[in-house]
Amino acid sequence: MFSSRVKALKSGSYFNLGPLYPRRNKRYYMSDVEKPRLFSYYRSSCSYRVRIALHYKNIEFDYIPIHLINDGGEQNSEEFVKINPMGQIPFYFDGRNGFSQSMAIMQYLDETHPNPRIFPEKLDEKFKVIELCEMINSGIQPIQNLSVIQALQKDHGFSQDDISLWCRRWIEKGLTAYQSMIEKIAGQYSLAHMITAADMFLVPQVYNANRFDVDMDRFQLLEKIVSNCMQEAAFIEASPQSQPDTPTDN
Repeated sequence: MFSSRVKALKSGSYFNLGPLYPRRNKRYYMSDVEKPRLFSYYRSSCSYRVRIALHYKNIEFDYIPIHLINDGGEQNSEEFVKINPMGQIPFYFDGRNGFSQSMAIMQYLDETHPNPRIFPEKLDEKFKVIELCEMINSGIQPIQNLSVIQALQKDHGFSQDDISLWCRRWIEKGLTAYQSMIEKIAGQYSLAHMITAADMFLVPQVYNANRFDVDMDRFQLLEKIVSNCMQEAAFIEASPQSQPDTPTDN
């Protein structure tokens, strides 16, 4: 059951965001928004990261489901591309600013809602967390995301078995590197005993690893961290099983 703090919008108001007005300070005012909106898909790992951050910071938001497969993918619709020309989710919109890209959104949330922080204030710790996030954000997820999988199937004739092998290859390589990077700094979480954005990137990536049947016995440290994270309400509320657009048979 999804959180009572999240309202799912299920009408034509999905894209009624109001005009974007450029101001002298290069920020944007967006009218007709009562509280933040997150354009999301229950199984999108990039959206999953942002959902964890929003719940962890206790930010109430409206959830706008964007189905990535139905009708050729709602993210490719004319209405959505007007909001995000990349045609990707997540997209976050708080009545003043709108951002795509999970890293940008999460750093924005840390600036606008700094308590609790997900990027540490201490400089070396902050950039270690960013490094870990980018290992997943740049080094694993883009190579096994839906658009790449669809292109491999359509343009190169990949079977489902081929796709699974492809995804496992890159996930295993990336998780091996991630685990090696945190061996000396991990505690209960990726960075000692503090929940950070790194954990919010790791948990969705491990979810994907399980989807593609990666042998997680090789990643005992990561499994321990994920298990610890999944004791926290924010991670539970953000999980794919708990979203308003999660299929009933999922």
